[in-house]
Amino acid sequence: MSDIGDRPADRALYPPQTAMTGARGRCPRCGEGRLFTGYIQVAPSCSNCGLDFAFADSGDGPAVFIMMIVGFIVVGLALWVEFTFGPPYWVHVALWVPLVLGLALGVLRPLKGWLIAQQYLKEASGAP
Repeated sequence: MSDIGDRPADRALYPPQTAMTGARGRCPRCGEGRLFTGYIQVAPSCSNCGLDFAFADSGDGPAVFIMMIVGFIVVGLALWVEFTFGPPYWVHVALWVPLVLGLALGVLRPLKGWLIAQQYLKEASGAP
C-alpha cells in the first residue's frame, strides 16, 4: 500500500460505516483511524486506511446547526425561567453563558465529524 491513488476504490474492502462513525471522530471509510488531529482540525489522511480527507469541507454547517439547536434550547429555557421565577439579570448571565459555551463546544466536534462522514458516505464533493 503505497499511495492513496493506488488503492482500490472498491468499498467491499471496508466494513460499511454509518455517519455516527464520524461523530465519534473516526474515519468514515474504515471506522478505525482518527478523523481529527486537534479539537476540530481535520487530519490530512486516515492513519489506518490512508483515506485522503481533502474532500472534507464541512464549512459553516456545524456552526449553523449549533446556533439553531443551542439557541432553541437556551432561549426556551431562559424564557421559562424569566416568566416563572423573574430572577435578576445576573442570574440569567450565570445560568445561560456557561450553558451556551458548554453545549456549543460539546456538540461542535461530533457534529463536524458527522457532517464529514455524511459527505463521504453520500459521495458529495465540494463545488469546483
